Formats: sequence, structure tokens, C-alpha cells
Amino acid sequence: MGKVLRIEVRVKPRSKREEIREVEKGKLEVRVKEPPEGGKANRRVIELVASYLKIPKSRLRIVRGHTSKEKVLEAEL
Repeated sequence: MGKVLRIEVRVKPRSKREEIREVEKGKLEVRVKEPPEGGKANRRVIELVASYLKIPKSRLRIVRGHTSKEKVLEAEL
């Protein structure tokens, strides 16, 4: 197993546009168009953050905050 990176994420669902910005070291704000229903926003957050980190989405998972706007993700690098 490689290095594990923990990332704190604040999700803004139902945004007009999708974007990721680093608000401070190790903390991201992720805006997604999807609503926070049925895991749609969570799936899109995983896709966007994986693309941002240039890793496969299978190496990224939510470890805390599945139903919250404040999440902690772990990425296997």
C-alpha cells in the first residue's frame, strides 16, 4: 500500500458551475451541480477530486461525513 492522503472537503451541492478550489493547505471547497440526494453529490465529488489529484476514482473514498457538507476523503497515492 502506498501513501495515504487525507483531505478535508467542504461540498457545495446544487451549484451553478462545478469547480474545486484550495481554501487552505489540505482543505478543498468542491462545488457540484448534483443535489445531495441518493449519493449523487458524493459520487460527483469523488469524480472531481480524483480528476483534480490525477488518480483513479477507485483510489479515493469518503471516510467521514457521508451525509454532511463537511467531509474527509482518503486518497491512496
